[in-house]
Amino acid sequence: MNEFRVIELKEGVYKLNNEAARNLRETLKLENTFLLNLMSSPGAGKTTLLLKTIEALKDRMNIAVMEADIDSDVDARTISKTGVPVIQLHTGGMCHLDAEMTRQGIESLRHDIKDSGGASGSGNPNLIILENIGNLICTADFDTGAAKNATILSIPEGDDKPLKYPKIFQISDALIISKTDTLPVFDFDIGACTVRAKKLNPSIEIFPVSAKTGEGMAAWIDWLIRNVNSEFN
Repeated sequence: MNEFRVIELKEGVYKLNNEAARNLRETLKLENTFLLNLMSSPGAGKTTLLLKTIEALKDRMNIAVMEADIDSDVDARTISKTGVPVIQLHTGGMCHLDAEMTRQGIESLRHDIKDSGGASGSGNPNLIILENIGNLICTADFDTGAAKNATILSIPEGDDKPLKYPKIFQISDALIISKTDTLPVFDFDIGACTVRAKKLNPSIEIFPVSAKTGEGMAAWIDWLIRNVNSEFN
């Protein structure tokens, strides 16, 4: 009887990616660059929240953005109107970004910044926000090398998502419950959602916000500033 090896490709892919993510995280820290991985379902309000976040922070730190999509450059065009450096990443049909894709994106972003004379006027960005592809499954499986992960869950999506997609809540440092201005319309229990998310991840910090009205945005911005500062102090 012939002998043969069985190779677990999934395990191998994750192992290689985790090593690449650790290396990228260490490199970015040495370079004083904080990478935030922002995840959500399509339509949860990532780009709108990102616009408001940039508006609040662009005069306080050098910000750059990487937009990840299977196709199109709609979000990158929207972000470019803020004046911060932005690059569009196409994944060729893949539903997630991994650490190597992220590394390539950062290198390309920095090349563009250098060619244009610097991020927001001077040097490399100290905050890069990766707007990951819109889904709650694949994005949770691959470490991008980010310093922190944040997930957006919108009120119209329902408060049961931590029960259905637990991993993304387990790996997230922050949960942004967006579109709180729609609470009168939808049956969403913020308390129940908080309990479910905390059961999966007791250290997750939760921010109910409305980018439209500005409600809750200050607490989210303070969290981001605090984490960027603590990464390098």
